[in-house]
Amino acid sequence: MNLESPKVTVDKSPQDVFDYLSDVKNFEQLMPENISKFEVLGDDTFLFALKGMPEIVLKKKEVLAPNKIVLGAAGGKLDFSLTGNITSISDSKSEVQLVFDGEFNAMMAMMIKGPISKFIETLATNIPSKV
Repeated sequence: MNLESPKVTVDKSPQDVFDYLSDVKNFEQLMPENISKFEVLGDDTFLFALKGMPEIVLKKKEVLAPNKIVLGAAGGKLDFSLTGNITSISDSKSEVQLVFDGEFNAMMAMMIKGPISKFIETLATNIPSKV
């Protein structure tokens, strides 16, 4: 299953956006209002839970400054990645899109598609005001 957030424009350089997203504790500021738990577990790992959903641990898997950050599931039953693609528009403006990619059975995909789409859309739309 592959889901993409809308592309958002940020009035910061790609490096500034990359630096912000590279610090996992900043993801707490991007989370939706229905977050019930957020905990930094290490320099590259954090745990979060949305109301009514299981806890999810994300770990930085790949960084390609200043254009790409890949977070992946760290343990748990679900295997997926969340990629932040950062594109330069000008020296002081960037475009960011989040891409969720995971392999799920048809039933699971049907159940999580809506909540995950809304989740990555919320993360993306919060980026311009937080960076």
